[in-house]
Amino acid sequence: MRVGLLGLGRIGAFHAETLAAHPLVDDLIVWDPVRSSPHGRQGDPFEADALVIATPTSTHADLLMKACRLGIPVFCEKPVAPTVEETIKVLKASEGNRVQIGFQRRFDPGYGAAAKALRAGELGELHRVHLLSADPAPPPAGYIPLSGGIYRDCHIHDFDILRWVTGREVATVYATGANRGADFFREAGDVDTSAALLTLDDGTLVTLQGSRYNGAGYDVRMELAGTLRTQVVGLDPRTPVTSTEGLQPPGEPWPDFVARFRAAYVAEIDGFLRSDTSPCTIEDALAALYVAEAAERSRREGRPVAVEEVSR
Repeated sequence: MRVGLLGLGRIGAFHAETLAAHPLVDDLIVWDPVRSSPHGRQGDPFEADALVIATPTSTHADLLMKACRLGIPVFCEKPVAPTVEETIKVLKASEGNRVQIGFQRRFDPGYGAAAKALRAGELGELHRVHLLSADPAPPPAGYIPLSGGIYRDCHIHDFDILRWVTGREVATVYATGANRGADFFREAGDVDTSAALLTLDDGTLVTLQGSRYNGAGYDVRMELAGTLRTQVVGLDPRTPVTSTEGLQPPGEPWPDFVARFRAAYVAEIDGFLRSDTSPCTIEDALAALYVAEAAERSRREGRPVAVEEVSR
């Protein structure tokens, strides 16, 4: 098939390499206003049989709606749009068209195994979940004002995988944050350190932590504690943690999200090319965005926020 790729930034360049090597892709058409790629040829991606969007967030909504008007199946990196209102607009415009949103953790074997174990009853009754997303270093200062903040930009992955693994919805969020690093976070109205308490619709408690300054390495984990067993996703030989009792992972710490989730990124593109259905829809992305919106409102107003406040 012919596949079009819009955007050749960090993740776009990785997608170009993945697509060029895929056995189903005969022709890769790439477009970026400032970058080029050794994979594929320059051209109009909208002439392809399927489209992958890896452009800046502000462009996603318009590009998605154009692809849907043309009836082209489309994969788009998260988020669908910067706001709830725009996301709903894209959702309505996409009716009848196949759209897959890039929440790659759904394709990571660890999260898949956790979801399977939980549903099989191996953990017993779930009582507690802990989520952690920590970057080794902050993104460029110019990125932060356009990111939507740490809860929309970073923790939206946690919110999506929480829903996917547990099969539950988030009912309330009580979030906070701190500025311990560069001034550009505070100047943009954002924080570089985050923490939140979430309650699921069945009463399960979820704690969440995040940081833009985890100098030990890239650290993303999920802990599920049940009445029979506790299971952890992301505790492997490259997890950047050291025990005071002397236990230390033997491998080099994960340097970034691309290295940590490389196999998952490849798997989600393979799934997009081979399937007629979407494993992560715009509805899923909207549900995660509602939780992120509630978290950001809670952080700013210093109170618990019910997700239905931002979703009704």
